[in-house]
Amino acid sequence: MHYVYSFLALELAENRAREAREAHRAALASAGASERTSFARRTLAQGLAAVSRGSAAAVRRLDDCVAEDLGQAFAPGK
Repeated sequence: MHYVYSFLALELAENRAREAREAHRAALASAGASERTSFARRTLAQGLAAVSRGSAAAVRRLDDCVAEDLGQAFAPGK
């Protein structure tokens, strides 16, 4: 019987949390804050993507250099 009360309490807590999230989203939407948030997120995501692309390009260049050095190091001696 205690399990039933536990599950009911968990379900009630989940419902209240969902209602609170929905109310918070509605308040943000009515205040216009969601547009600023999405702009900030989009800008941050674009900046992170640019850093990621730059680091990937640097790694590719380093990998090419290391691959050439290893190829020369293992080449038969002259």
